[in-house]
Amino acid sequence: MVGAPAHTRQVSRTVSEASNETAWGRVDDDRTVYVREGDGERAVGSFPDGTPEEALAYFTRKYADLEGQVTLLEARIARGTADVSAADSVAKLREQLVEPAAVGDLPALRARIDKLGAKTAELSEKQQAEREAARREALEKREAIVAEAERLAAQPEESIRWKDTSQAFEHLFADWQSAQRGGPQIPKAQADALWKRFRAARQSFDSARRSHFARMDANNKEVRQRKERIIAAAEALAPSGIEGIPAYRGLLDEWKAAGRASRKLDDQLWARFKAAGDVLYEAKAAEVAQTNEEYTANLSAKEALLEEAAPILEQRDHSAARRRLTEIQLRWDEIGRVPREVLREVEGRLRRIEDHVKHLEDEHWRRSNPETKARSEGLRGQLEASIAELEAQAEAARAAGDAKAQAEAEEKLAAQQSWLAAIGD
Repeated sequence: MVGAPAHTRQVSRTVSEASNETAWGRVDDDRTVYVREGDGERAVGSFPDGTPEEALAYFTRKYADLEGQVTLLEARIARGTADVSAADSVAKLREQLVEPAAVGDLPALRARIDKLGAKTAELSEKQQAEREAARREALEKREAIVAEAERLAAQPEESIRWKDTSQAFEHLFADWQSAQRGGPQIPKAQADALWKRFRAARQSFDSARRSHFARMDANNKEVRQRKERIIAAAEALAPSGIEGIPAYRGLLDEWKAAGRASRKLDDQLWARFKAAGDVLYEAKAAEVAQTNEEYTANLSAKEALLEEAAPILEQRDHSAARRRLTEIQLRWDEIGRVPREVLREVEGRLRRIEDHVKHLEDEHWRRSNPETKARSEGLRGQLEASIAELEAQAEAARAAGDAKAQAEAEEKLAAQQSWLAAIGD
């Protein structure tokens, strides 16, 4: 109960001074209570079982109750905490103040209610605008949710990241539920139309995902069967050792043509296929290691033989050089192979010796061949005659002071002298 205002306490003092009336009301002899309004008065009730003071106090408290409600509503509107029910509260108080059973300054209370009516109208208009803005924002938010769902569903299948997109749809659905539970209400027709679009987009994506993974499962099954057969064939090559490597390489070509399963499955299958190949290549590696050990010993022997053959390069007698080279070559072949990485260098050193011997033999043949010798002697005679003639021409040009003719004769002379030197003795 709101405490009685100051004028109510004044009424009590006035009545207690042996008067049955106050500024706002009075009590007659039969305990009927009247309230003054304007120039007249109105009976508000009777209080037969009490004193006049008690009768006025009772109806004054009724006024205080009404004034307390008005004061509370004024405070709520002033603080901005009043909601949409404020207008209803004003209307209800206005109705209660038409002819209330209360004693007090009713015109002033009605004037305060009128002011509150104007304020609540403004407040209602503002709140209505805020509700409309919130409703538009809620509608835009749901439109954005639907648009994103439709964008995700419209992606080309080959570019969809299925796990990420599934999670995105879950987040969108959670956002939709949150907006539906806690956000402003939007018109049912619009909400239903948006939900229908969202549901259609999600169902489209779910259908595409199911089809994708069904095809993937079928492909995985086929690829697995093909590669399982290839793995079995590869594992069966193990007893063949190094001899099985060509067949394994053929199986590798089949593996590449067999297609791809899911990454996890393909990795598992490849690990098994590779393990089967490792068995073969380990056998090859062991054989290569053994061969390299043998070839390394051969290398040392051939390097020693090359050192022994080096003096042939200083030899000028073709017959002696050939005999020594033949002996070296026979021993060279008996030694056997050397490691591949040094083969070219080692063979090159022997080839230089062989080339030297061949050059000696070619030179000997050129000099001892009768036909070649006869041609050489005939050519020598021609060159010697030509040289003598050119010398005479050069001397004559020099005596005549013809520098050009002298230079031409000397140039031809130098060329033929070099040819003569090339023929040798």
